[in-house]
Amino acid sequence: MLRIDQLKLPVGHTEEQLKKKLLRTLRIRKEELIQYHIRKRSLDARKKPELFYSYSVDLTVLNEKHVLKRMKGKVRQVSETVYRTPEHGNVKLPHRPVIVGSGPAGLFCAYLLAKEGYRPLVIERGAPVQERMKDVERFWETGALDPESNVQFGEGGAGTFSDGKLNTLVRDPAGRNRFVLETFVRFGAPPDILWEQKPHIGTDVLIHVVEAMRTSVIHMGGEFRFHSQVTDMIPESRLLVVNGNEEIRTDAAVFAVGHSARDTFDMLCRRGLSMTAKSFAVGVRIEHRQSLIDRNMYGRDAKGILPAASYKLTEKLENGRGVYTFCMCPGGYVVNASSEKGYLAVNGMSYRGRDGENSNSAVIVTVTPEDYGSDHPLAGVHFQRELEKRAWEAGQGMIPVQRFEDFCQNRQTTGFGSIRPNMKGHYILGDVRNIFDRELSESLEKGILAMDRKIKGFADPDALLSGVESRTSSPVRIVRGDDMKSSVSWLYPCGEGAGYAGGITSAAMDGMKVAETIIKEYAP
Repeated sequence: MLRIDQLKLPVGHTEEQLKKKLLRTLRIRKEELIQYHIRKRSLDARKKPELFYSYSVDLTVLNEKHVLKRMKGKVRQVSETVYRTPEHGNVKLPHRPVIVGSGPAGLFCAYLLAKEGYRPLVIERGAPVQERMKDVERFWETGALDPESNVQFGEGGAGTFSDGKLNTLVRDPAGRNRFVLETFVRFGAPPDILWEQKPHIGTDVLIHVVEAMRTSVIHMGGEFRFHSQVTDMIPESRLLVVNGNEEIRTDAAVFAVGHSARDTFDMLCRRGLSMTAKSFAVGVRIEHRQSLIDRNMYGRDAKGILPAASYKLTEKLENGRGVYTFCMCPGGYVVNASSEKGYLAVNGMSYRGRDGENSNSAVIVTVTPEDYGSDHPLAGVHFQRELEKRAWEAGQGMIPVQRFEDFCQNRQTTGFGSIRPNMKGHYILGDVRNIFDRELSESLEKGILAMDRKIKGFADPDALLSGVESRTSSPVRIVRGDDMKSSVSWLYPCGEGAGYAGGITSAAMDGMKVAETIIKEYAP
C-alpha cells in the first residue's frame, strides 16, 4: 500500500476532483488505481481567506514498485497497523470480571472482554442512556437534580453530554486508537471520524452509539446492571458491595468510575487503596458568537461551507500560572453539569451539527497539590467542592453568568450586551469572579486579555463567563503498577477517574489496556 501526504485541494472540491488530483500527482491512468481511502484530512488556513484541505491518502495501484520508484520522495510505502488482542492466559477465573462504570473506559473494557469470551458484568450507578437523557433534560428544564443520573453519572459517562471530541495525543503503536474509531463507526458514528484531523461525534449521535455497543456486549454474553452503585469493597474477601446490601465476588474488578465519583474515591481511600492527589485545572466557560471565531480562523464568513471553527489557546503568565482553553465546543452550549445537590459545575456540549449561534470553551488555570493546603489524597476533591459550592451560591442554584468587562471591573452584571447565553439549564446574571480567590481570578483575566492577541475579539467586553468549570480531569490518581493493578491485587484502576486518561478516546484506550491485562493472565 502507498501513502501520499499533503495533497491539497480547495475547499468545496468534489470527490471526483480528489480522484483526478491523485491520478495527476502519481502520473497514472485511472485503470491503474485499484482503490484509495482518505487516511487524514485537515484544513490549511495559513493563507486565509484562501482555504485548502490537505489530505493524506492510502492507495493501492498496479505496478506499485514502479510508481514508488518514479515518485521517490513524494510517495511512501506503508503497512496498516492492525490491532490484535493478546493470547489468552491459562489461569482459571472462578468468577466473571466486574467492570464498575460504563463510560468509555468501562464500555471498551467490557466490549473487548466480551469479544474474547469473558462474559463481563458491568455495574453502573446511573441509568441506561435513553432514560438518562430524559433525567438530564428534566434537570435542565426544572432544576430538579437526580444525584445518580445526570451529566456525570449514567451509561456513556460524562463524555456523552459533551462535544464528543475524539482526538488524542496518546502515542499508539498498537493501533488502539484506530480500533476505537472503527468501533464507533461500526455502531453508528459517521465515517468521517476515521479521517478528520479533529474528529467529533456529538451528543445526539453518541447516545445511540453507546446504546448499540451495550447491546453488542450483551449479545456476546456480558451483562449490565443499572442503578447499581458499588458502596463498599472488602479487599481480603474479594467482594464488592452494591447498593449497601448485595455482595458480588470477583477476582478481577475494573474501577472505571469517572472523575466525579467522589463518594467512591472516599470509600476506596477508607479501605486503604493507595491514592494520591494530582494536579488538574479550574476556571470558567467563555462564550463568543461563532461568527467571530469563524472570521478569525477562516478569514471570512464560512457558514454553510466549512464546519464551525475551533481554536486552542495557551498562555504562560508572569506569576507562573498556565492558562489555556480546553474542550472547545464550536456552535455549542454551556451546560449545567452538576452531580451533587448544593454544588454547581458547568461544561460544554455540542450536537453533531455544531450549528448553535455561540461557541464556548473552558478557560482554565492549572492547580496543583500545593494549592490544596493539605497532603490528603482527596484534597483536590475538597478544593473542587469548595469552588462548586461558591458557584451554586453565586447563582442561587442556577448557572451564574458575567460579562467579561464586569468580570475585569469586579462588578455585578446587570444586563447582557451583544452576546446572549446559549445554555442548557437555567442561568442568572451574577458574579463569577468571586467564586475564585484573587490569584486565580486575576490569572483568568490576564489569560483572556492575552488570548485576544491571537483571536481578535476574544476579550470582547460582552463575552460571557460562567462558572465553575471544575471537572476538567480527575483530582485523584489511584496508584497502579505496570501490571495495571492497584495496591489491592484484584482491583484495576482504569480511565479518566483513576487519573490515567483525559477524554473519550484516551479513556477508551485505557479500558482496552486493562482488558488486555486480564486477557493475558486469565482464561475466558
